[in-house]
Amino acid sequence: MTRLEKIYREKVVPVLQQEFSYTSSMQLPCLEKISVNIGLGAATQNDKLMDEAVAELTAIAGQKAVVTRAKKSIAAFKLRAGMPIGCRVTLRKDRMWDFLDKLMNFALPRVRDFRGVADRGFDGRGNFTLGIKEHTIFPEIEIDRVENPKGLNVTIVTSAATDKEGKFLLDKLGMPFRK
Repeated sequence: MTRLEKIYREKVVPVLQQEFSYTSSMQLPCLEKISVNIGLGAATQNDKLMDEAVAELTAIAGQKAVVTRAKKSIAAFKLRAGMPIGCRVTLRKDRMWDFLDKLMNFALPRVRDFRGVADRGFDGRGNFTLGIKEHTIFPEIEIDRVENPKGLNVTIVTSAATDKEGKFLLDKLGMPFRK
């Protein structure tokens, strides 16, 4: 059991039950998965850029990244169906808890002028999406070797029914929301 999962089970679960007065433990919101995505439109012209992104995302997530490909051809963007345009990783169980712990405690505090995460990334069903402008905030990335910094999206999927429950869950886990 990871450190953050232990905190969830021992400290967050009783607070959630008291706050929302759940009758069953199956109603408790929990984390289901975390999806990390890098979109690279420039990779259509440069194959080396895609290989770099896959290697860096694999290092960040601790799991092999999958290349995402274009579904349709778009002439205005010089894009053909099947061309690589990004990469993604879906984390579950222990890797998910480790990644979230690393994101909240190591990576986000390294953002320049960090004042907290805005809470407008909720989708209405308790899931939270966070955009990160530079992937160099993660400790696994050597800044000297990075030629062009990439942005990434982190989607935290919860079993919460509402945004209020999802925000409460992430807040109690330690997500540094802006006050």
